Amino acid sequence: MTINYLEENSIEHISQIFKALSDPTRIRILHLLFQKESSVNEIVQHLDLTQSAISHQLKYLRQLQLVKKRREKNMYFYSPDDEHVIKLLEQAIEHMEHTTKEV
Repeated sequence: MTINYLEENSIEHISQIFKALSDPTRIRILHLLFQKESSVNEIVQHLDLTQSAISHQLKYLRQLQLVKKRREKNMYFYSPDDEHVIKLLEQAIEHMEHTTKEV
């Protein structure tokens, strides 16, 4: 049996993704963006957080390529970068729902 090992840079990148998903504010932002492409102002309204906090978290998520932005005139709209991110969060939600039913 052949065992495939991950390279160190891959392990570090995966670790950074899980670190991003471990923050409650980032989870709330991602969950909203999975439902609806949103501007910073819309995210602020939906999540009742400061614009500064949202902008900081979006920058972090963009650096990890978990979200992307598009420009429309003088506004930016954010959305998930790809389906993999959505699947990770959906699986975490499903796992949480499954484990809380057992308790």
